[in-house]
Amino acid sequence: MAGHFEATPGGGAAVALDEVEIAILRSLAVQLLELIGPGDEPAEGEDPLAALFAEGPSEPPADPALARLFPEAYGDDDSELRAASAEFRRYTENDLRTRKRDDALAVVRTLDAVPAGEDGGTLTLTADECRNWLGALNDLRLTIGTRLEVSDEDEGGEGSLYRLPDSDPRKPMVMAYLWLGALQETLVETLMP
Repeated sequence: MAGHFEATPGGGAAVALDEVEIAILRSLAVQLLELIGPGDEPAEGEDPLAALFAEGPSEPPADPALARLFPEAYGDDDSELRAASAEFRRYTENDLRTRKRDDALAVVRTLDAVPAGEDGGTLTLTADECRNWLGALNDLRLTIGTRLEVSDEDEGGEGSLYRLPDSDPRKPMVMAYLWLGALQETLVETLMP
């Protein structure tokens, strides 16, 4: 089980993680939460139902990583498509942000619940937690990939990121990106019938 997820009864999954891996995953999830931003909680005395119908932003985020997490729905080739994307974003981005926050929070909470041992512990996830983890792992890879400017050529294994010298300051993030991809892949495999 070391380094990859294995299926557990009931549709869940488990993976052995050492203390460093737990710390890295937790740190990345917290950074993702900070990037996504806080939720919009109703102010004291405000109608909680009004928050359900609150409109979100209509402009795409300026940060490239956020723009990757919250992409344009219809592209931006012409003004008609931009207007449709703005309308779509206005009514969907708040919910999407909430879901991404919930996924990242689930990662933090499940990591915090790992029984501590000298060498780490075993993370055991329920079926619902597996879905949260898949979402968060995907969001983390999209964010890191955007920051590293990963291209389709890099994804194929032949790109320059895979041949970085150890002295390159991007090397640790590339290693995290690859590791998260391996975790994501094994988690998907455990959930396949």
